[in-house]
Amino acid sequence: MKTRIMLSLPLLAIALPAAAQEVNVYSHRQPELVQPLFDAFTKETGIPVNVAFVDKGMVERLVSEGDRSPADLVMTVDIARLSQVVEAGVTQPVTSEVLAANIPAEFRDPGNQWFGLTSRARIVYASKERVADGEVTTYEDLADPKWQGRICTRPGTHDYNLGLMAGMIAHHDEAAAKAWAEGVRANLAKKPEGGDRDQVKSIWAGECDISLGNTYYMGAMLADPEQKDWAESVRIIYPTFENGGTHVNVSGVAMTKAAPHRDDALKLMEFLASDEAQAIYAEINHEFPVKPGVARSELVQSWGDFTADSVNLGELARLRPTALKLMEEVNFDG
Repeated sequence: MKTRIMLSLPLLAIALPAAAQEVNVYSHRQPELVQPLFDAFTKETGIPVNVAFVDKGMVERLVSEGDRSPADLVMTVDIARLSQVVEAGVTQPVTSEVLAANIPAEFRDPGNQWFGLTSRARIVYASKERVADGEVTTYEDLADPKWQGRICTRPGTHDYNLGLMAGMIAHHDEAAAKAWAEGVRANLAKKPEGGDRDQVKSIWAGECDISLGNTYYMGAMLADPEQKDWAESVRIIYPTFENGGTHVNVSGVAMTKAAPHRDDALKLMEFLASDEAQAIYAEINHEFPVKPGVARSELVQSWGDFTADSVNLGELARLRPTALKLMEEVNFDG
């Protein structure tokens, strides 16, 4: 009887199918921005990537799914959103010599819970016709009354602007940051709404003269025949904080605690930090690679250079609730 059992074990092992190779990603990023990366990964490894675009409620979804979640990785923008996923307890630390070597320490979590993949600057789009060189040099300039009725922006409570507000708090204090937000609000040409590209359209239409935006939208607009004229009506200015550099944020990735395909997911994470993937980010998404030695695209290089602010990304995430509170107190979007 014992012999029959021993003989049946290898037969059972042979009969069991191997776990399917694949990676499931919950992405806050638009599918067209990440699909070229996944296609390149699948071509190189043969491992398919399934993407679910989750615009809102990603944390709530992962918490609800718990250990049953099909998601292996989470990809999102903004350090605050990365931190929120980690703080919800739905991610796991990842130890990888490749990630440690390719991603500088300032672009990854000290506990290896999240890893930055690209960076982007929060800049000023300025009308070529109505704004002279040197009129805007700092973020603090935006509160100057000379800009009254001349500024457009997306909502102040959007994560991109809250990141900038957090930087203002870090460089000054809450009172000074609140006064700055009040000053910018007083200079708005219209109620904050829409996205960064909508603000550039407003400049083109003569509704305002300057706007806040992320760098990579310039590349997206230039590639869109309907938006090319908007883009060509403005130039990019890299403001700095009065006592710092240009505000920079990240897009990044984290592995979920459930991760049913952990090994394949790690391969994808390491691929996203490779020269090939970082170059795809640079050329297609017009973002700044985080891997040292990978060049920005020629288009992005043509926008000039800047000195990134030195405030720690984790500090920006920590200050986000305060930034939101202050924006609401001044009724920025009202």
